[in-house]
Amino acid sequence: MERPHAPDLPAETWAAVSPERRGSLTTVEYPVHHYIDASRQFVAARPVDPAEAGRAVIHGEPILKSCNVYLPAEYRDRPDRRYNVLYLLHGVGGDAFEWLRSNGMADGHYILCNMLDRLIAEGVIDPLIAVFPNGRSAHDWTDVSFNFAGTNLLGFYYFDYELRHDLIPFIESTFRTIADISDSSAEGKARSRLHRAIAGLSMGGMQTLNLVLGGYRCDAAGDADAKRVQGTGLAPTVPAPGMTDLFAYAGAFSCAPTTSEGRILGASLAASEHKLHLLYMNCGDRDEISLHPCRKAIEGLADAAGDRLGDFRHSLVPGGVHDFGVWNRGAYDFVRLAFRSRKDS
Repeated sequence: MERPHAPDLPAETWAAVSPERRGSLTTVEYPVHHYIDASRQFVAARPVDPAEAGRAVIHGEPILKSCNVYLPAEYRDRPDRRYNVLYLLHGVGGDAFEWLRSNGMADGHYILCNMLDRLIAEGVIDPLIAVFPNGRSAHDWTDVSFNFAGTNLLGFYYFDYELRHDLIPFIESTFRTIADISDSSAEGKARSRLHRAIAGLSMGGMQTLNLVLGGYRCDAAGDADAKRVQGTGLAPTVPAPGMTDLFAYAGAFSCAPTTSEGRILGASLAASEHKLHLLYMNCGDRDEISLHPCRKAIEGLADAAGDRLGDFRHSLVPGGVHDFGVWNRGAYDFVRLAFRSRKDS
């Protein structure tokens, strides 16, 4: 059966463009110094307060991970140009290929890349780099099994450390990005965050909200743990500090059940120095997994965030369930809002 791309969008949205307008996709490896080890301890290459991490913090050897990187068609021929970066996070059973292989192909190419190619070719968005990471910051990051007690699942809740200290520095030192995390000046930080966006589906949507806006990390709960999230074997532990100093645009599509409530996310935003310029959320109105947590995450968020939240868009997709019909619609809307072409502005 053909996978749903996004039924309400024109079919050509997902069709391949002409060869000279197609971007390229590459898989790259990078060292990770911040991850969960086999004993559920947090390995860190820099000082991290155990109270902040919610567990023991130790030193250890780095692990090697890989991610996929989309480069726009002009990248090789425009060595003078630098680019915005979009990070797209996968779901609980996915990996760095979920947005690509699991999403399907058209005309022999991944439909997500076709969409980016087309939006760039038609001048709707500025050319960009897209990064597809594996969101498990754990020693067993290749394990895609669904196991509440597994370290691979715990690793989802510590991805912010990897993102900040390992992945973003690697991407911005390897590829020609406008954002430059090595520029620690106030002006450099303020400029860089305007050229980074992050979004995710399901578990990746939870990561975007809990780790970027600032919600709770989770860990395996005991059978009698009153705090456990309904329908899961997980319970909240400690709040994440947030990453709005790095990202000005965030998107969550069908966010997972462990997503923190809107009043918590909004309060974290209100306490931040940085305004989130765009928050986009969507969910299918028939999604039995994510509809309730999505509604709870929206409820009270804007009021609690105050002036630290800019454009807040949230929608229900009629007839939508927990699949790429909703997630592709989210990616399409989000990237156009975050990185619309500035040629005429």
